[in-house]
Amino acid sequence: MPQPCAPEWLAFDRDHLWHPYAAMPATDPCYPVVAAEGVCLRLADGRWLIDGMASWWCAIHGYRVPQLDAALRTQLDKMAHVMFGGLTHPAAAALGERLLAIAPDGMEALFFADSGSVSVEVAIKMALQFWQSQGEPKRRRLLTIRHGYHGDTFGAMGVCDPVSGMHHLFAGMLPDHLFADAPEGEGGCEAQLESMRALLAAHHDEIAAVIMEPVVQGAGGMRFYAPRFVREVSWLCDHYGALLILDEIATGFGRTGTLFACAQAGISPDILCVGKALTGGYLSLAATLTNRRVREGIAAGAQPVLMHGPTFMANPLACAVASASIDLLLDSPWQTRVATIAARLEAGLAGCRRYDGVADVRVKGAIGVVEMRRPLDVAKVQRRLVARGVWLRPFGKLLYTMPPYTIGHDELDRLIAAMVAIAADPEAEE
Repeated sequence: MPQPCAPEWLAFDRDHLWHPYAAMPATDPCYPVVAAEGVCLRLADGRWLIDGMASWWCAIHGYRVPQLDAALRTQLDKMAHVMFGGLTHPAAAALGERLLAIAPDGMEALFFADSGSVSVEVAIKMALQFWQSQGEPKRRRLLTIRHGYHGDTFGAMGVCDPVSGMHHLFAGMLPDHLFADAPEGEGGCEAQLESMRALLAAHHDEIAAVIMEPVVQGAGGMRFYAPRFVREVSWLCDHYGALLILDEIATGFGRTGTLFACAQAGISPDILCVGKALTGGYLSLAATLTNRRVREGIAAGAQPVLMHGPTFMANPLACAVASASIDLLLDSPWQTRVATIAARLEAGLAGCRRYDGVADVRVKGAIGVVEMRRPLDVAKVQRRLVARGVWLRPFGKLLYTMPPYTIGHDELDRLIAAMVAIAADPEAEE
């Protein structure tokens, strides 16, 4: 069928399609993308934008990657999908083997989910079902730290920050979990560890698990904190008998400079959630990995069946492209690329600290953040960024980038220059 011209389909989009955290009909502009290649997006009017978001942190290799395109085509010639209930296929086994081989020590089993939020739901179910199997059904609460974000489904929303998070509208409908103080910056964390310890001591008989984003808290504020905090919390979980769930949906596959962020703490969790970059941004897929203790603990219960099963679980296309993405990552100089991005972000964004409107500048691996003192006018800022040939998606007070690892020096410098221009005068018109 002939494709409608941009104004026609944009009008339909505006009036009938919801976008993330957006009104209906749309009040803010949506920029029409018709193609993507390398690290750039092409708009309907022919302009190219450097994608500093890696499509919300998942397109780590960029776009139209030959190896990933080929993996999809090869799998498509065999089958696009088959149910995972009672059936299996080589693509799932191959990806599972790759994931367990590179995962933190001790991971022995995994569950394929269809999104990051669902992988968190599965992790929570694993923890709750584990304790039911152990004859401790009172352990049904979770403990986490403030400023966290774990997804938009109800179980995941329940462990997002209830005050500063995006889900306050549903506060009275969510489970009653426990929130410890979050560490501030990458320095000392004694007071926050004491907050965690006190809650575990007081409630350990009802806590199923502690859940955290290790080292970097993503959509809850792009906050970085010391690996030591993760290490000490792991010890506290062992001491008080709680499971440890680490949400590495945003940090996994090299984003912070190590393959998984928990490696910087030198620990392994009981349950690990991964997603986003798993398929290189090609298809939605996530996984929940766990160790022998949890796997055998669930299997030993009166109900040994893990009670979850998405229709598109272990989709062959997604599994095939995920295996290709992992191979491509591991065969590339990704550590050097991430370190180079970090160094250029550090050098390029450092000058923003002198501006009155800037509260903080921070860099961790391939993540660069300029935190303003006041919330940004997102629509205005994006117009200015697009005019400069750059795509970023600020939120709240945060102007940040998490680009593809394959970004070139010139492209990264253009991103940095655009961020500096916004930081210098966030209210300007261009």
